[in-house]
Amino acid sequence: VRRVTVGDAGGPEAAARQARYAELMRVRKETGASAILLGHTLDDQAETVLLGLARGSGAESLWGMHPIIGPMRRPLLQIRRDSTHSACQDQGLEPWSDPHNMDERYTRVRIRQRVLPVLDEELGGGVALALTRTADQLREDAEALAHFAQEQIGDLVEHAEAGLSLEAEALRANPPALRQRIIRLAVQSEFHVSLTRQQTLEVSRLVTDWHGQGPLDLPGLKVHREGRRIYFTAA
Repeated sequence: VRRVTVGDAGGPEAAARQARYAELMRVRKETGASAILLGHTLDDQAETVLLGLARGSGAESLWGMHPIIGPMRRPLLQIRRDSTHSACQDQGLEPWSDPHNMDERYTRVRIRQRVLPVLDEELGGGVALALTRTADQLREDAEALAHFAQEQIGDLVEHAEAGLSLEAEALRANPPALRQRIIRLAVQSEFHVSLTRQQTLEVSRLVTDWHGQGPLDLPGLKVHREGRRIYFTAA
C-alpha cells in the first residue's frame, strides 16, 4: 500500500484524485507496466455525467470519463457496480471499499445514494445506462468537432513572435460550435490557457459582432481585432 500526500488545490476530491493518479504513474514507471487499469464502472460514469450537468461546465464535462487516456484504461465502464461486486464474490475476492464513498459530505456520494435512486424510481429505471449512452454520443461528436477544428487551424492561424492571429472572415464562416472550438484550441495550443465559455464568446464577438470595440484582457493573454484578423498576444 502506498501512502500519498493530498494537497488542497481544486477541492478535496480533485486533490485526492490527482495524488492517487500521480502515485499510480510513479509505480508504473518503477515496474515498467504497460498500462494502469482503473476500476470505474458504468455507475461511476453516470455519476460523473450528472455532476457535470449540475455544475453547468459545458458539453465536455458531459463526456464523462474517457475509457483510454495515455496509459490509463477503464475496462469496466460498461459494467454495473453490482456486477463487479458479484464477480468478486464468485471468485472469492473481498473488494476494498473507500470509506469516503459513504461520506455524504461529498457531492458525488449524495448523487450516488440519493439522486440516482430517486431518478430511477421516478423515471422507471435505466437512468445510469441512459446517462452513459449520452456521454458516449457526446464524446464521439466532440472528437469529430476537434478533428475539424484542427484541420482548419492550419489555414486560419498565422504565427508571430508575440503570439498568433486568426483570419476573421474565414472564422466567421464556421458554425458557432466549430468557431468557438477553433478559438479555444488555438489559444490552448499557443498559450496553454483554457478559455471559459464566456471568454470564448467574448473573443467570438470580435468576429461576429465587430463594431470597433477595444481589446480584451483575458487571463494570460490580450486579444484585439485589427482589420481582417484577430490578434492574440501574451499578457
